[in-house]
Amino acid sequence: MSFMKGDLLTRTRKLVKGLAMAEPLWLKAMEEAPPVTFPRTDGKVERISLPEDIYIKKFYQKHPDSKHEDAIKISGFDPPPSRVFGWRVLDLKEQGVSEEEAMAVADMEYRTEKKAKKKAYIRLKQIARLQGKKLPPNPYPSAIKEIQAEERKYVRERFSNPKMLEIVQKMKEERAAEMQDRWRGR
Repeated sequence: MSFMKGDLLTRTRKLVKGLAMAEPLWLKAMEEAPPVTFPRTDGKVERISLPEDIYIKKFYQKHPDSKHEDAIKISGFDPPPSRVFGWRVLDLKEQGVSEEEAMAVADMEYRTEKKAKKKAYIRLKQIARLQGKKLPPNPYPSAIKEIQAEERKYVRERFSNPKMLEIVQKMKEERAAEMQDRWRGR
Protein backbone atom coordinates (compact mmCIF):
# COMPACT_ATOMS: atom_id res chain seq x y z
CA MET A 1 0.00 0.00 0.00
CA SER A 2 2.35 2.66 -1.24
CA PHE A 3 -0.40 5.30 -1.29
CA MET A 4 -0.46 5.22 2.52
CA LYS A 5 3.17 6.34 2.88
CA GLY A 6 4.14 9.98 3.20
CA ASP A 7 2.39 13.09 4.41
CA LEU A 8 -1.01 14.41 3.38
CA LEU A 9 0.32 16.18 0.28
CA THR A 10 2.13 13.15 -1.16
CA ARG A 11 -0.75 10.81 -0.36
CA THR A 12 -3.24 13.11 -2.08
CA ARG A 13 -0.97 13.50 -5.13
CA LYS A 14 -0.72 9.70 -5.45
CA LEU A 15 -4.48 9.23 -5.13
CA VAL A 16 -5.21 11.95 -7.71
CA LYS A 17 -2.54 10.62 -10.12
CA GLY A 18 -3.96 7.10 -9.78
CA LEU A 19 -7.49 8.45 -10.46
CA ALA A 20 -8.65 7.16 -7.08
CA MET A 21 -10.05 10.58 -6.19
CA ALA A 22 -10.86 13.89 -7.83
CA GLU A 23 -8.34 16.68 -7.43
CA PRO A 24 -9.29 18.70 -4.34
CA LEU A 25 -9.47 22.49 -4.57
CA TRP A 26 -6.73 22.98 -1.99
CA LEU A 27 -4.12 20.77 -3.69
CA LYS A 28 -2.59 23.47 -5.96
CA ALA A 29 -2.38 25.97 -3.10
CA MET A 30 -0.78 23.38 -0.86
CA GLU A 31 1.76 22.47 -3.58
CA GLU A 32 2.76 26.12 -3.90
CA ALA A 33 3.15 26.56 -0.14
CA PRO A 34 3.68 23.10 1.39
CA PRO A 35 3.44 22.65 5.15
CA VAL A 36 6.57 22.69 7.24
CA THR A 37 8.13 19.30 7.86
CA PHE A 38 9.88 18.73 11.13
CA PRO A 39 12.92 16.50 11.39
CA ARG A 40 12.21 13.06 12.77
CA THR A 41 13.91 11.78 15.85
CA ASP A 42 15.49 8.37 16.03
CA GLY A 43 12.98 7.36 18.68
CA LYS A 44 15.35 8.47 21.39
CA VAL A 45 13.63 11.30 23.19
CA GLU A 46 15.39 12.46 26.30
CA ARG A 47 13.28 12.68 29.42
CA ILE A 48 13.06 16.09 30.96
CA SER A 49 14.00 15.91 34.61
CA LEU A 50 14.11 18.70 37.13
CA PRO A 51 16.31 18.77 40.22
CA GLU A 52 13.32 18.44 42.57
CA ASP A 53 11.92 15.33 40.83
CA ILE A 54 13.90 13.01 43.15
CA TYR A 55 12.26 14.57 46.20
CA ILE A 56 8.82 14.56 44.59
CA LYS A 57 9.10 10.77 44.17
CA LYS A 58 10.17 10.43 47.80
CA PHE A 59 7.24 12.66 48.82
CA TYR A 60 4.76 10.39 47.04
CA GLN A 61 6.37 7.31 48.60
CA LYS A 62 5.88 8.83 52.02
CA HIS A 63 2.41 10.30 51.30
CA PRO A 64 0.76 8.08 48.63
CA ASP A 65 -2.72 9.42 49.47
CA SER A 66 -1.54 12.89 48.45
CA LYS A 67 -1.82 11.90 44.78
CA HIS A 68 -5.59 11.83 45.19
CA GLU A 69 -6.15 14.44 47.89
CA ASP A 70 -3.80 17.12 46.61
CA ALA A 71 -4.62 16.86 42.94
CA ILE A 72 -2.84 19.04 40.41
CA LYS A 73 -5.15 21.79 39.24
CA ILE A 74 -4.34 22.37 35.58
CA SER A 75 -6.08 25.74 35.50
CA GLY A 76 -4.76 26.81 38.92
CA PHE A 77 -1.71 28.87 39.71
CA ASP A 78 -0.70 27.14 42.94
CA PRO A 79 1.91 24.41 42.48
CA PRO A 80 1.09 20.96 43.88
CA PRO A 81 2.30 20.24 47.42
CA SER A 82 4.79 17.66 46.16
CA ARG A 83 6.58 20.26 44.04
CA VAL A 84 6.59 22.75 46.94
CA PHE A 85 8.08 19.97 49.08
CA GLY A 86 10.83 19.38 46.50
CA TRP A 87 11.59 23.09 46.21
CA ARG A 88 11.79 23.42 49.99
CA VAL A 89 14.21 20.49 50.29
CA LEU A 90 16.45 21.98 47.60
CA ASP A 91 16.30 25.38 49.29
CA LEU A 92 17.31 23.90 52.65
CA LYS A 93 20.12 21.89 51.04
CA GLU A 94 21.49 25.10 49.48
CA GLN A 95 21.58 26.61 52.97
CA GLY A 96 23.83 23.75 54.13
CA VAL A 97 21.31 21.44 55.81
CA SER A 98 21.76 17.70 55.28
CA GLU A 99 19.34 15.91 52.96
CA GLU A 100 17.64 13.88 55.72
CA GLU A 101 17.11 16.94 57.91
CA ALA A 102 15.88 19.00 54.94
CA MET A 103 13.33 16.30 54.06
CA ALA A 104 12.21 16.07 57.69
CA VAL A 105 11.74 19.85 57.92
CA ALA A 106 9.88 20.01 54.59
CA ASP A 107 7.67 17.09 55.65
CA MET A 108 6.90 18.75 58.98
CA GLU A 109 5.99 21.99 57.17
CA TYR A 110 3.70 20.08 54.79
CA ARG A 111 1.91 18.34 57.63
CA THR A 112 1.47 21.53 59.68
CA GLU A 113 0.13 23.39 56.64
CA LYS A 114 -2.34 20.59 55.94
CA LYS A 115 -3.50 20.59 59.59
CA ALA A 116 -3.84 24.38 59.56
CA LYS A 117 -6.02 24.24 56.44
CA LYS A 118 -8.27 21.62 58.05
CA LYS A 119 -8.57 23.65 61.27
CA ALA A 120 -9.37 26.81 59.30
CA TYR A 121 -12.16 25.05 57.44
CA ILE A 122 -13.56 23.59 60.68
CA ARG A 123 -13.57 27.09 62.17
CA LEU A 124 -15.34 28.47 59.07
CA LYS A 125 -18.04 25.82 59.47
CA GLN A 126 -18.47 26.70 63.16
CA ILE A 127 -18.85 30.40 62.36
CA ALA A 128 -21.39 29.64 59.63
CA ARG A 129 -23.42 27.45 62.02
CA LEU A 130 -23.39 30.13 64.71
CA GLN A 131 -24.57 32.76 62.25
CA GLY A 132 -27.20 30.41 60.85
CA LYS A 133 -25.79 30.63 57.34
CA LYS A 134 -25.23 27.94 54.77
CA LEU A 135 -22.03 25.98 55.33
CA PRO A 136 -19.16 27.07 53.08
CA PRO A 137 -17.92 24.64 50.46
CA ASN A 138 -14.75 22.80 51.38
CA PRO A 139 -11.88 24.78 49.85
CA TYR A 140 -9.65 21.69 49.99
CA PRO A 141 -11.79 18.76 48.84
CA SER A 142 -10.24 15.58 47.58
CA ALA A 143 -10.11 15.11 43.82
CA ILE A 144 -12.46 12.13 44.06
CA LYS A 145 -15.07 14.18 45.92
CA GLU A 146 -14.77 17.00 43.36
CA ILE A 147 -15.43 14.56 40.51
CA GLN A 148 -18.35 13.02 42.38
CA ALA A 149 -19.82 16.49 42.99
CA GLU A 150 -19.62 17.26 39.25
CA GLU A 151 -21.28 13.95 38.37
CA ARG A 152 -23.97 14.21 41.06
CA LYS A 153 -26.16 16.54 38.98
CA TYR A 154 -26.17 14.05 36.09
CA VAL A 155 -26.98 11.16 38.40
CA ARG A 156 -29.92 13.05 39.88
CA GLU A 157 -31.08 14.20 36.45
CA ARG A 158 -31.81 10.66 35.33
CA PHE A 159 -34.65 10.45 37.86
CA SER A 160 -36.40 13.59 36.60
CA ASN A 161 -35.53 13.71 32.89
CA PRO A 162 -38.69 12.87 30.88
CA LYS A 163 -36.73 11.08 28.17
CA MET A 164 -35.03 8.86 30.73
CA LEU A 165 -38.34 8.14 32.46
CA GLU A 166 -39.86 7.20 29.11
CA ILE A 167 -37.00 4.77 28.39
CA VAL A 168 -37.36 3.23 31.85
CA GLN A 169 -41.11 2.84 31.33
CA LYS A 170 -40.53 1.08 27.99
CA MET A 171 -37.99 -1.24 29.59
CA LYS A 172 -40.45 -2.09 32.37
CA GLU A 173 -43.18 -2.84 29.82
CA GLU A 174 -40.82 -5.05 27.80
CA ARG A 175 -39.76 -6.91 30.93
CA ALA A 176 -43.40 -7.40 31.98
CA ALA A 177 -44.29 -8.72 28.50
CA GLU A 178 -41.30 -11.05 28.62
CA MET A 179 -42.34 -12.36 32.02
CA GLN A 180 -45.91 -12.97 30.75
CA ASP A 181 -44.52 -14.90 27.78
CA ARG A 182 -42.45 -17.05 30.11
CA TRP A 183 -45.49 -17.63 32.36
CA ARG A 184 -47.63 -18.70 29.40
CA GLY A 185 -44.89 -20.95 28.06
CA ARG A 186 -44.92 -23.19 31.15
